Amino acid sequence: MRNFTFLSILIATSFFAFSFKSFPDKNRSIDKAIVSYEEVTVNTTAINAFFKKYPKLKKYQKDVEDIYKAKQYKSIWYDDKSITELGALLYQKVNVLKDQGIEDKMPYKDVIDEAFNESDNIDPPHIDTELLLTSMYVFYASNVYSGVDPATLKKIGWFLPAKSISYARILDSLIVDSDRLNEDDYLLFKQYYKLQDALKKYRKIEKDGLWQKITIDSATYKDMRPDDTAIAIKQIRNRLFVVGDLNRDTGSDIYDEELMLGIMKYKKRYNLKLNYVITRDHINQMNEPIGKRIRTIMLNMERCRWIPTKLARAQEFVMVNIPSFRLFYVKNDKIDLVSDIFVGNRMNETVIFSGNMDRIVFSPYWNVPNSIVQNELKSQIASNKNYLAEHNMEWNGGKVRQKPGPKNSLGLVKFMFPNPNDIYMHDTPAKTLFDFENRTFSHGCINVKEARQLALHILKDDPDWPVDKIDKAMSGEKETTCMLKNKIPVYIGYFTCWVQEDGEIHFYPDVYGRDESLDKLLYSSDALTMKD
Repeated sequence: MRNFTFLSILIATSFFAFSFKSFPDKNRSIDKAIVSYEEVTVNTTAINAFFKKYPKLKKYQKDVEDIYKAKQYKSIWYDDKSITELGALLYQKVNVLKDQGIEDKMPYKDVIDEAFNESDNIDPPHIDTELLLTSMYVFYASNVYSGVDPATLKKIGWFLPAKSISYARILDSLIVDSDRLNEDDYLLFKQYYKLQDALKKYRKIEKDGLWQKITIDSATYKDMRPDDTAIAIKQIRNRLFVVGDLNRDTGSDIYDEELMLGIMKYKKRYNLKLNYVITRDHINQMNEPIGKRIRTIMLNMERCRWIPTKLARAQEFVMVNIPSFRLFYVKNDKIDLVSDIFVGNRMNETVIFSGNMDRIVFSPYWNVPNSIVQNELKSQIASNKNYLAEHNMEWNGGKVRQKPGPKNSLGLVKFMFPNPNDIYMHDTPAKTLFDFENRTFSHGCINVKEARQLALHILKDDPDWPVDKIDKAMSGEKETTCMLKNKIPVYIGYFTCWVQEDGEIHFYPDVYGRDESLDKLLYSSDALTMKD
């Protein structure tokens, strides 16, 4: 039977219930429960007996065994006559697992509660508590630090490098520094903690009942513009104040200059065309339940769990986020260039994977994929014998290719990172397509609006490729290849919300329906039952 003081329970509960990032001062330990001493003996016999007694934890047995082998079968959670401070902190973390965007439940949580509950006289055997806490640690670490297993990730089409972690090594680090249980950039992608703050904010909005519906008459609705007056404008103003796009709510029903600034901020966060018009589609978007926003944040926290943190620590890399239709070139831990892009359509979805850019090809040929020849060009060639010549194309070894030039479908430069999907980044002559909000137009490749600038930024420290040489190579006269001296990692990801450097959360369209499928995988009643 554990015997915490009332004050220590109050302190621990306050810290974990109201501030995920708050932790007790390192020099002040949580009071430990004093018990009649019972030596804890861990061995394979005890472990086998434990998992027979608690069969719902069976899937954690191998990990538990590996941890105790690494610890030479010594007790982890007992310090003389009490559960360690780390054990108490881990228990509190599992009590507020919802703050991590996780709805899974720890099996036999009621038995673990008994070890920390001073109001009853039930005290589980110490060997049970010891192994329950180790199982609880594996449960917590697998849910928070790992997420979906690598095999499942491949099934859902996520081919970025899989994270590999050791529960034993993580536990060692937590024993040395329990603050790492609160935040650890070597275990979780930094974006995770930013999304966690956003989750807390949106849940508070939901709890306080501040997400009020914006009322319009669908039959008579007209787009709203500056200087218009409407009840809906007053409601929109309140919504923008609640989410932080406005600093105050004046209660005015006039579309004034202050609201104009708030609308621009809102549209920027939702990747919408930047103008002052408020359409019915915008109202419908604002009227989506706040629960949908919360779920979107939770789903993207899960995606962050899959990212090996070392990826973001690379000195130089390119990140493509499909739903935001943007590319980021990062160098020396700073965003060096941002460019709009367009990606594959629903019939030719851009694959979520990574590669290493090894060369830049200026004024490239476009070797037309056979599928496009068969499905699109064949009929055109049959009906117009001059079709290839009119489109600057030619036969080459039994295949069709488009010659270099300003009208080449790849534009004037392409960025190659060899991969089995035959996906790469390239320029495009179809610049007007970047004016659309939803940019799913390609056959799978990534079309880059600022392709020339990307080449300049990548090669700016290479004395062999000055600006004038790059411009000449991009003249469209002949294909020229630049082999990079250092390969650059390219990560193509899928995040439907993202917290920017300024702390503002942006939401993006689920263009490939990935949120819906991931939601079913993680949060459907069947999925939660399978986890128990």
